[in-house]
Amino acid sequence: MRTFILVMAVLSLLLVWYNFQGIQQLAANWRASARKGFYLAYWLFFVGFLGLFGYAFYVRFTTDHTTPFIQWVINAFLTLLVTQLCFALVLLAEDVVRLKIALFRWLRSPWQAPAERPESPMPGRRKFISQLALLVAALPFTSFVYGIVRGKYKYTLHRQVLYFNDLPPQFDGFTITQLSDIHSGSFTDPQAVQEGIQLAIEQQSDLFVFTGDLVNDQASEIEPYMKAFAQIKAPFGQYAILGNHDYGMYAEWNSREEEQANLEQLKQNIGRMGWGLLLDEHIALEKDGATIHLLGVENWGRGFIEKGDLDKALQGVASDSFKILLSHDPSHWTEVVRHHPAHIHLTLCGHTHGMQVGIETPLVKWSPVQYRYRYWAGLAQELGKMLYVNRGFGFIGFSGRVGIWPEISVLELRRRV
Repeated sequence: MRTFILVMAVLSLLLVWYNFQGIQQLAANWRASARKGFYLAYWLFFVGFLGLFGYAFYVRFTTDHTTPFIQWVINAFLTLLVTQLCFALVLLAEDVVRLKIALFRWLRSPWQAPAERPESPMPGRRKFISQLALLVAALPFTSFVYGIVRGKYKYTLHRQVLYFNDLPPQFDGFTITQLSDIHSGSFTDPQAVQEGIQLAIEQQSDLFVFTGDLVNDQASEIEPYMKAFAQIKAPFGQYAILGNHDYGMYAEWNSREEEQANLEQLKQNIGRMGWGLLLDEHIALEKDGATIHLLGVENWGRGFIEKGDLDKALQGVASDSFKILLSHDPSHWTEVVRHHPAHIHLTLCGHTHGMQVGIETPLVKWSPVQYRYRYWAGLAQELGKMLYVNRGFGFIGFSGRVGIWPEISVLELRRRV
């Protein structure tokens, strides 16, 4: 832990030093006293803040305890880091050009008269570029501030119509509302959460499903919100599975028994909300004499808990039955489900949060999480099987969302004719 903090501090200081080259251009025409005061304030702020972040990071990950102050420090660090990186990228582009000019001048210098040679082959920095860097850096800064203040509760509906050749005609038009990754331990605004819940209720779907990570660690985190989430009802029921955080794997427990008691308490809380918990099992959904099967597995995620047992959940399900699987982590689909001999028509996942930061437009869909997960948000289809990855209802780690807003999924099943 100390080594990681030290490496981060050194890299951050190098970034601050590099950007200082551009800051100097912005203040070049100031009075000497004002310029010196500004430079001193720049360095005192960043060195002091990095020390504060190192302390906050150490406390957070050695005690597994997050106070509002520690969360504020982490949010501020991420905001400043992205802002500094954007500023540095503009300076770097200028430096590439400066180096090319310097190389050209150096190669040409032997054929020039001494009086024609510039004092230095490296051209100076231009104030305009530093001003441009400041303008570019302002965009992520304002985006992150918005994401921290408002974006984390900007609940967004994602509607998707899914077509299947063998969907029983009685289920044509059947709708599912999906929530995932509530992370109730991170909430600070109960009224905003209620607005998101109300939006889910208003969809009046036939079935409600939740695909894991109800809490960050402690079963008690959901208790202030149980009455609110218990409002979600659907004609065909409400069903949930566990995610990696629900097992309490990131908390420090006094004993294995205490950890297990926490998990049992969480399971009881899920039941008290009126949600059926599927642990490597299935239920039959019947409508007008036709049946489809809803399966739910415990968490299975590459690099996390690989506990879910799909074969166990499939026991007693006919091979030609229409099947919907709830599985928290989309790596389960890419590594197990899509190659499984059983035809799982649709798998609903969460887990990635879209990393809570990214860009989603009709032309561009990008998030850093795509370098870890092949499918990280929305619909995917391979080998005749479908996957839908929910972007998450809550947040964790970074207390905000930028470009990847909290999601309420509404999926409509249609029979292809």
